[in-house]
Amino acid sequence: MSNKFKLGVAGSPIEHSLSPFIHSRFAKQEKINLSYMPFKVEPNNFNSFVADFFADPLARGLNITLPLKNLAAGIPGNISKEAKHLQAVNTIIKIDNILSLESTDGIGFMEDLRSKNISISGKNILILGAGAAVQSILYKLVMDRPSTISILNRSQEKAETLVNKYNEHVKIGSNLKEDIYYDLVINGSSAGLTGEFIAPEGIKFSRLVCFYDLNYSLESTPFCSWAIEYSPQVFDGIGMLIYQAAQSFKLWFGKIPSTENIFKDIKNLNG
Repeated sequence: MSNKFKLGVAGSPIEHSLSPFIHSRFAKQEKINLSYMPFKVEPNNFNSFVADFFADPLARGLNITLPLKNLAAGIPGNISKEAKHLQAVNTIIKIDNILSLESTDGIGFMEDLRSKNISISGKNILILGAGAAVQSILYKLVMDRPSTISILNRSQEKAETLVNKYNEHVKIGSNLKEDIYYDLVINGSSAGLTGEFIAPEGIKFSRLVCFYDLNYSLESTPFCSWAIEYSPQVFDGIGMLIYQAAQSFKLWFGKIPSTENIFKDIKNLNG
């Protein structure tokens, strides 16, 4: 039997992660012998964890999730242009004892939108939240040339930081536009998982508005439960998770696995 590659996902909390489930199926599909484990890692232990993990000669890669993505951008290695701009990393690859740092969240998000026939170009987009999840998709989102982006966040300063980062590329602001009907509403606030979702007042929706929650759950998220009253086009982040995982797998092993059966497998988890 071939050597078993060591992979995993690091974050906190980590118990809910579907990444081990997804990558075990990718491995079976591609006939690659690997072990993919979840690791609960706190920020103060992150650097030592990464060093210990990759000290194993069979370690091939790590996925990084909250709250460690920004810290991962500071790991010594070759960082991609996108990850450097985001100052966030969700995938680390070790090949020939060199670490490469990448972000596959943005491409995973855009792949999921395309699979759902959600167009970005020329559309008005409202984003709720300004944390790491939102930061990870903005680079790719802006490149698809939406008409406007509005970012609302509890901390106005944090929203304005993101606005200043992208205002040369798109009409973007940190306030709700009262004269705009939004075509796509993206929830990037983790608060949407912890209780009832309370929407900002005064949002106007276009006739064919879509809602997308960057969070995912085997049950309906609070945001999705709220949004379904306004549109049948309501999606959570499971598709993004699957597509970004496929891109990570490609970085580790040079081949992109089929995602079709993974959607069915996850749906079956919920009976």
